[in-house]
Amino acid sequence: MDTNPVIEMLGRRLRLAVIGGGPGSFIGSMHRTAARIDDRYELVAGVLSSDPGRSIAAARAIGIDADRAYGGAFELLDTEAQRTDGADVVAIMTPNDSHHAYAIGALDRGFDVIIDKPLTNTLGEALEVLARVEVTGLVLALTHNYTGYPMVRQARAMVEDGQLGEIRLVQVEYVQGGKADENDPDPDGEVPWRYDPVKGGPSLVMGDIGTHAHNLVRFVTGLEVSEVAADIGHIVPNRLVDDYAGAMLRFDNGARGSFWVTQAAAGVENDLRIRVSGTKGSLEWMQEDPTRLIFKPLCGPAQIRTQNGPGTLPLSARSTRIVAGHPEGFHEGFANIYSDAAEAIAARRAGVAVDPLASHFPQAIDGVLGVALVEAAIASSANDGAWTSALLKPGE
Repeated sequence: MDTNPVIEMLGRRLRLAVIGGGPGSFIGSMHRTAARIDDRYELVAGVLSSDPGRSIAAARAIGIDADRAYGGAFELLDTEAQRTDGADVVAIMTPNDSHHAYAIGALDRGFDVIIDKPLTNTLGEALEVLARVEVTGLVLALTHNYTGYPMVRQARAMVEDGQLGEIRLVQVEYVQGGKADENDPDPDGEVPWRYDPVKGGPSLVMGDIGTHAHNLVRFVTGLEVSEVAADIGHIVPNRLVDDYAGAMLRFDNGARGSFWVTQAAAGVENDLRIRVSGTKGSLEWMQEDPTRLIFKPLCGPAQIRTQNGPGTLPLSARSTRIVAGHPEGFHEGFANIYSDAAEAIAARRAGVAVDPLASHFPQAIDGVLGVALVEAAIASSANDGAWTSALLKPGE
């Protein structure tokens, strides 16, 4: 990424406002860092807490001017929409139950949107956001950041190039251990928002990491999950929220798959992995070893693909910033989503065609299908694992 197409198209960086991600937030600093890595945004305004006083103080602490450090989200949206130098893009990183209102509010005021996953807590709300994106023509980027990893993009490009042949089998798992302690089945005292089904959504594990696993499958394979047979619940005794989900998958091309996610595997850190098998070979990728993609052809020895190594395809090559043999990971993957979204936003504002290679970031429809998968899996589990459609119904 040696050039800055945003500045080439607009003559300036995109002006970014943030809602959420204040003091103590891991994801807030991640968003702000990702926005700056490729120098395509400048942070101009923010709401960083639901408490107005804390919000203003936190915004000032990260360098936002006093007159653009706001006490509330809609105050920011209304004021920035009226400024001649107002924000172009609004990044939303708040509890899940506010995603719908803030996304709709931003789109209605003419802002492009970058938003954390899941898109919303319900399918109905997600469909409303998608409809607003389609009506306004604005860009909405969803930060499923693992799709920004160069080797994940290499996997997608190899599938699109036909190197795996017809996809027949898919296995995906996302395994964490942060909620494995049986002596602490649920938080004491005030419940964090993720543990509140009104704020965090109907299934903690599915909304938190299940949507990542589902999005990774769709991104790499290009397939849609047509049906799911799921078992969702908790494996830690006396826990009230879901910490486990397992499912069998059927895809729209007839392929079969397996899916399991948990946050209760003792000692495991952040083990997201996928295996895709086609008629010509298989691909394997693991998030904890992100710079290696293993390709196992039907006839021939296994091959290891690396960033900028032999066989690198253009979609992967544009997603890495350093020379071969140097690791990139979580921050850079997140930044690729921000940078691709910036190109799409700048192209829309400049009235020019966007580079097709910048069009692979997750968008509103990806968020809708993620929420649809969550609802289908919950319904299947409640019906003793019966096969349940995960596709949108006609008219949705």
